[in-house]
Amino acid sequence: MALFLINRYLGEEEECRDDDSQSRSKALLAKLQEQARARQQQKTPKGKETEHPGLPVQIDTPRGKQKKTGGEQESTDVVCKKNKKNVSKAPSSQSDSEDGQRTGARPTPELSNYCSDADADTIPQILPGKKRKRKNTMPDGPGIEGKAEASDSDGNSEKPLKSKKRKKAPEGKGKPEEERPAEDGRGKDPGSEEGRDSEETVGEMKEEISEQRETPVQSKDQNQSQSCFTVLGGFEKKAVQKVYRVLPHWLAQPNLIHRDIKSNLVPVVDVPGLCPRLLKKLESCGIQHFFPVQAEVIPAILESAPHGMLVGRGGYRPRDICVSAPTGSGKTLAFVIPVVQMLMKRVVCEVRALAVLPTKELAQQVRKVFCMYAEGTGLRVVMMAGQKSFALEQASLLENNGTGSRSLADIVVATPGRLVDHINKTPGFTLQHLRFLIIDEADRMIDSMHQAWLSHVVKAAYKGGRSSELGSLFRRAEPGPITAASLTQPQMPLQKLLFSATLTQNPEKLQQLGLYRPLLFTSVHSKSASPSLPRPASPQPQEKFNFPEGLTEYFVPCTLNSKPLIILDFILRLKFSPVLCFTNSREASHRLYLLVRLFGGVQVAEFSSRLSPNERKKTLKEFEQEKIQLLISTDATARGIDVSGVKCVINYDAPQFIRTYVHRVGRTARAGKAGLAFTFLLGVQEKRFLQMLKDAGSPGIQKQIIKPEALKALVPRYEQTLLELETAIQEERATKHI
Repeated sequence: MALFLINRYLGEEEECRDDDSQSRSKALLAKLQEQARARQQQKTPKGKETEHPGLPVQIDTPRGKQKKTGGEQESTDVVCKKNKKNVSKAPSSQSDSEDGQRTGARPTPELSNYCSDADADTIPQILPGKKRKRKNTMPDGPGIEGKAEASDSDGNSEKPLKSKKRKKAPEGKGKPEEERPAEDGRGKDPGSEEGRDSEETVGEMKEEISEQRETPVQSKDQNQSQSCFTVLGGFEKKAVQKVYRVLPHWLAQPNLIHRDIKSNLVPVVDVPGLCPRLLKKLESCGIQHFFPVQAEVIPAILESAPHGMLVGRGGYRPRDICVSAPTGSGKTLAFVIPVVQMLMKRVVCEVRALAVLPTKELAQQVRKVFCMYAEGTGLRVVMMAGQKSFALEQASLLENNGTGSRSLADIVVATPGRLVDHINKTPGFTLQHLRFLIIDEADRMIDSMHQAWLSHVVKAAYKGGRSSELGSLFRRAEPGPITAASLTQPQMPLQKLLFSATLTQNPEKLQQLGLYRPLLFTSVHSKSASPSLPRPASPQPQEKFNFPEGLTEYFVPCTLNSKPLIILDFILRLKFSPVLCFTNSREASHRLYLLVRLFGGVQVAEFSSRLSPNERKKTLKEFEQEKIQLLISTDATARGIDVSGVKCVINYDAPQFIRTYVHRVGRTARAGKAGLAFTFLLGVQEKRFLQMLKDAGSPGIQKQIIKPEALKALVPRYEQTLLELETAIQEERATKHI
């Protein structure tokens, strides 16, 4: 109803400026609010005022008392309901007004007596002859106190009403509407200007009320999103762009090697670059053909041989070599032959080749191969793996004379820990002339990088390089960008050669090695790893590994009590010999060894860290000579140990990792021969183990069931042996305490 009041007060002010009109309309609106509040206080009986401002408020009207909801309904809905009731043709009762709304009776423009304080705030401000928009925020004043409390309780704001252009009110009509009788609005002519004006106003209000009811109330999050503050929570799910795994080019595009050894043998004379002396040595050792990995890797290392040891092909630094090939494919000979050929013409004895291996047994095996092909060349091979005392190893490395020390080794085979000890504690031991750094079982050596052995080696190789004489031919400085100045004085490069059956393709791990333009040779390659065909990255991408071509894999479902009986059945009834059996711990290996020895009828031995180096060497020799039927070992023999004649490998304890499994079963089916691998699996282990093999690219594993009837004959003796085993273990413990 304030629409008409404002119109009549401002009807004669058409020619006023906009600023004055706005200020005057605000003043009049404030006056109307005060008058409405005064009427409310007069009509509200004392003692019935609400003590809690947040609860619904009772307001008396001329037609009776009506409830004004504040906590359960929006303030906008309150205004809409009251306006719709007050604009009915017959407002004598609530039922009459509702009937009038249903029948579509024409409302009257006389609304001022039915407007509360909240209604006055929601009526738009309309200036004569001007089109105004409703402001989003209402002016502060005592008349909007109840409305503010209601809107705060609901958490929603009122939607502003739109006002349209209004006509000028006729002169003489500026009297306030509340002073006019209520019957004045009933007798107006519908065709007159004032009647049309009132009809248009009421029609607009009804349209706006219907729009408000159809429009959903804005939520608190929507209101906050329109402000300048960041809205926390309520995030919508958005499509996240996939992250693709793109390998470096040398990993994505390797040089492929044939897995089938027998059908891809290469005659020794067809491999380019080999010198006549080594050809004769190979012939005397009975080697007439190279395996595929040897035929590919040997020429790649010998590329820089025609240019001497200072530069590679084209006068540049030679590339580093990485080889990932199955166990028993001849990786050791692939680096021994080219290293011996390139060093055999040396004049001064200096450490020019260093082979680092994870275990003593593997280091001893590699030293044996180096000595075989270096025989008659004048090259000296020294091993530093703890087989001898530290003083004896120092004496084999250096010779002290009156003027200083002289190197006695051209090729050094060492384990990481012993190598670091000699670098730090052996005076005169230097690696400044090192040409080849060979890392065998590279994946395990990367895992042991916490020992920082590689940083010690690199630091020793480039030690004193910047302070060396500028004219020195063999000066050594850490490599940097290739420039014209860096090529004026060539220096001896340090070439790294990596070999493993389970070489990782994780660039982050390989980055620790500091490889220079590496060249990869592998028999496993995934086309999806190509840079042109990226694939989505997974949290833990599965790597594919190499399995020997002649290997046949089986798994045997069993229980904890039946494991020893199945081992005995394989040897006594099925006549498997020699058998290499792996356990997960040294204690389990020793207990099984005692049990089989007490059972009798089987030549058994154990191989673990419980034995001294000499005892382990003797045990391996007897096993190769087939004097031992069953060798029970920990993973000490799983890495790189070449034990000839192993026909069967048994995983008494299932390996937890796929790399461990690959190296265990790689002790058989070597050099293209046939071999068997059995894995004892409990019921809870079966699903995970089979999935692990499938993800690793295993050619297939078969199920082998051992019937209980086949083990019944062994049960009586087995139960008696268990009693003897308990006594033997107690005696051993008593001996240790003594």
